[in-house]
Amino acid sequence: MAQYLVGTGGWGYFDVGNKPPLKSYSEVFNFVEVNFTFYEYPRLPLVEGWRRIVPEDFTFSVRCHQDLTHNIGLKPVDEAFDVFYKMRTYCSTLETPLLVLETPASKVLDASGIREAKDFFASLKLDNLRLIWEYRAPFSTEVAELMAEFDIVQCVDLSRHVPVLDSDLVYSRIFGKGKNNLYQFTDDELLEIQANANETKADTVILAYHGARMYSDAARFRMHQITGKFLPATSYFGSESANAVLTEDATFPTSKSRLIDSQGWKVIDLTKERRVHLSEVLELIPDKTYNNLNELIEQLKAVL
Repeated sequence: MAQYLVGTGGWGYFDVGNKPPLKSYSEVFNFVEVNFTFYEYPRLPLVEGWRRIVPEDFTFSVRCHQDLTHNIGLKPVDEAFDVFYKMRTYCSTLETPLLVLETPASKVLDASGIREAKDFFASLKLDNLRLIWEYRAPFSTEVAELMAEFDIVQCVDLSRHVPVLDSDLVYSRIFGKGKNNLYQFTDDELLEIQANANETKADTVILAYHGARMYSDAARFRMHQITGKFLPATSYFGSESANAVLTEDATFPTSKSRLIDSQGWKVIDLTKERRVHLSEVLELIPDKTYNNLNELIEQLKAVL
């Protein structure tokens, strides 16, 4: 069986009381992807504090600053090396070998870009760092060969794809199938992620959930691994579960199509054992304008 590290992209919104968010987070999950380093260069004492606050066996990964991946590019120039070695220092401080590169879909590596990236990677002093690369442009044979040459882990979203490259390590940044990171996973979809991970035959699988319900999604996946059972998505069932998630931010008056578009990505507990996307039950109601939440819930009661 592979070793699983399961967590999310950041801990900033994990607020459960008087404890620091990272402390509370590390009591639930065994891994986190540090996204702060993609946007900022934190002071080293702050990073040292992150390491001290979590258990010894807790694992970080560091997301490389966008200066390298989005602005400078993977080129053998001083500015690129300066960013990389700052990231390497953060990894060393956090006692992690995991540095995540994410290049945008607009950064397509042509023959010249491949040569520059090859020179860049060949010049790095990794010091046991393991590079993970989410290459968002169309994947090519040349990019695959570049990754293989430098033992770079191909990062994909396991809710959509399985990596092309075989590796002892699988690293997945999971967003789901919604728009603008608005998505929540049903039980079946979480099992699909597990099946895709198993298909890779990797020794270690790292799952970094992202999106609107990332803490819930990661916790439900992790609990199923431990107990074989899924946690509920809400504290209610049927129309009451729908009411709970709609109360959060649904606005009225609204149409059926607008409800499906803005609320359908959410997951409700249809029964104790079955969770579905809200869109599945919204499809059953009449196509008309709903003036308030009570009117909508009464219609949902009629169809459930």
